[in-house]
Amino acid sequence: MSDDSISKFSEQIQRGIDTKLIEISDNKLNNTLKIKYNCSNKYETHYKNDSEEEVRAAFFVELILDYNYLKERIKIETKTSTRIPSYMADIVVYEDDKLSDPFLVVECKKDGISDAEFSQAIEQVFDNANRLNACYAVVVAGTKRRTFNYHDYKAIERIKNIVSDTPRDYREPPTYKYVRGGTEDIKSVPKGELIRILEKSHDTVWQGGKLAPTAAFDEISKLLFCKLKDEKDTIDGQAYKFQVGSGESYEDVSRRINSIYYKAQNAEPEVFADDIKLGSEVIYSIVEYIESLDLTETDLDSKGIAFEMFMEEFFRGKMGQFFTPREVINFCVDIIKPRPNELILDPACGSGGFLLYGMYHIRNYAKNNFKNEIKARDVWRDFAKNNIFGIELNDQIARVCKMNMFLHEDGHGHIISTDALQEFNKLQEFGKKFGPNQFDIILTNPPFGASVKKNEKPYLELYELGKKNRQKTEILFIERCIDFLKPGGRMAIVLPDGILTNSSQKDVRKYLMEKCQILAIVSLPQFAFSHFGAGVRSSLLFLRKYTDNETPRNYKIFMAIANTIGYDPTGKKVKENDLKKIIPEEYNKFLKEESDYNGLNKVEDKNG
Repeated sequence: MSDDSISKFSEQIQRGIDTKLIEISDNKLNNTLKIKYNCSNKYETHYKNDSEEEVRAAFFVELILDYNYLKERIKIETKTSTRIPSYMADIVVYEDDKLSDPFLVVECKKDGISDAEFSQAIEQVFDNANRLNACYAVVVAGTKRRTFNYHDYKAIERIKNIVSDTPRDYREPPTYKYVRGGTEDIKSVPKGELIRILEKSHDTVWQGGKLAPTAAFDEISKLLFCKLKDEKDTIDGQAYKFQVGSGESYEDVSRRINSIYYKAQNAEPEVFADDIKLGSEVIYSIVEYIESLDLTETDLDSKGIAFEMFMEEFFRGKMGQFFTPREVINFCVDIIKPRPNELILDPACGSGGFLLYGMYHIRNYAKNNFKNEIKARDVWRDFAKNNIFGIELNDQIARVCKMNMFLHEDGHGHIISTDALQEFNKLQEFGKKFGPNQFDIILTNPPFGASVKKNEKPYLELYELGKKNRQKTEILFIERCIDFLKPGGRMAIVLPDGILTNSSQKDVRKYLMEKCQILAIVSLPQFAFSHFGAGVRSSLLFLRKYTDNETPRNYKIFMAIANTIGYDPTGKKVKENDLKKIIPEEYNKFLKEESDYNGLNKVEDKNG
């Protein structure tokens, strides 16, 4: 298992090895691993990572070290009937030393099983609890768990008898498991585990196609908003609201989550535009998946990468226009080099990638330039709150962007959902900053290929490049972005190669060179956006807007071809990436030696 994907199962298992509760060794006969449980029946079996056995081993350790049960009162693989084939219980905890009074019966399943498989596991553990006459029945499927009070309810009950947590040391379970600052508080998680939990949550919401992927993603975003708000609002000694309590029905949990959401709607109606559209049972399941996570304290990079990877799967295909690969974004931000006092805008912000990496850049800048951690944190948080602006036409994607920014500790306050190409006076109804000559930096990947028609959008005639009856959106975005920039402002923009090479676009190039100094042009490979549903060959154009008293002059332009960009045509990650080291190094050399710079003929000679 890689460092990225180390889960709490692995951590629990290591605790078990350290305390000699379990032993994992090589089986030299067949080159496999075997595990020995040092419990009442000294059970031994085959073992492998990412399996049901891993889940059982982790929970066995937890029962002893965290729930205070004696290993001598625990049996692994207990027969629950005399039939052939016999029924077996994965773990049984007894109340007495003679092992005659079962207290807990546990059914273990591997991490990531479907909701239907989880329901089957519930029936399985109830059957075993009935045969053994146990007090509690527990299903553990990786990070998802459910504990039932079996003894005090009718055998058919499956909701009212759910308790908040597995009982500790034979005591009654608490009404709520997770309490701020308590012995059982929510915890941050590594990137790999967070990705798995997000994927499982999406599968539950998606319901095998009953919801469109976009709608499913939107609903998960709403619930994540609720989780973050609850973490922010809960004070020390108080139980979190975003969890399942003992004896609570689907409707009880759903009402409480919706109550959190309604408060958020009142506070930020632009972020929380629509009501939650999920049924009570689905909300209940998602709460079970993520109630134990501390999203606020989860490492910012892990959180960002996990959510980004989750989004990347969602944005493949027809939604690919709203997503720019992080390798391209990283390169653009590194070349532009934002500073803490500068305002950044993406007028076609999609999921918010450019804005996020602008925030990352300033966070790293603050860490490197301020020894005082509190001062560094204040610098980049102030930047995130006040210096990040985005416009997105698609309302649903704008909410995704806000969610993305919200997960990264703000930055969502200046994300608006509207047409970035409309008249400035209409844009400024959303805020005065959305006007001409306002921004120091623009980072953007505008939509390609579509056309704006004068009879549909009268504002077309306001553009110097819009004098025809129709014009392509990417051309209008060029003019609009230049207008947004302050004199001396800088821009990185993704453009189709046709604008740079086609004779029919000569007037666009002339306009560009009259208004801006071209700093650099970097050609991307044909496949750069293909796995997101866009196959147009593109380049990255870096510009600086002339100041009012500046006139165009002759100058050298840095030009490069990126043959490798960190992923292949299928989207699979690869080591080779000209955008990461070679081209930035050459560009920095060009800036220092502009008049004498002779370039590098073959960037691949320096790869490695």
